[in-house]
Amino acid sequence: MTLRSKGKRSFKNSLRDCFNGLDYVIVNEDNFKREIILGATSLILGFILKISRMEFIVILLMIMLVLFAEVINTAIERVVDLYTSQYNEMARIVKDVAASSVIIVCFFAVVVGLVIYVPKILVFLGGK
Repeated sequence: MTLRSKGKRSFKNSLRDCFNGLDYVIVNEDNFKREIILGATSLILGFILKISRMEFIVILLMIMLVLFAEVINTAIERVVDLYTSQYNEMARIVKDVAASSVIIVCFFAVVVGLVIYVPKILVFLGGK
């Protein structure tokens, strides 16, 4: 394993590393793929239901928070895996707590989605 020097890095190299990290999460994390699909579905639903610009921004923020939480969870899990490959109760707890951050954000994303979409769906279906 080669360690990087602490010298100044170019913006191009930093950006490349960011995209490498994103590529890793997209390729290796099934939940991230599911969350992207659900987020895209939510945006399409927003276009169909003609949500307001502000509602659209809120939906985008919730999608970003879910994806952000998943990326941070993945990073924490990989650090724990780097620390130990054997079963360790504390490692399990750390991974479970990191994963709980994702479910908390997902829960609030669903609540926000319901608040925004349910009234619009009712109107779309002919209700008031």
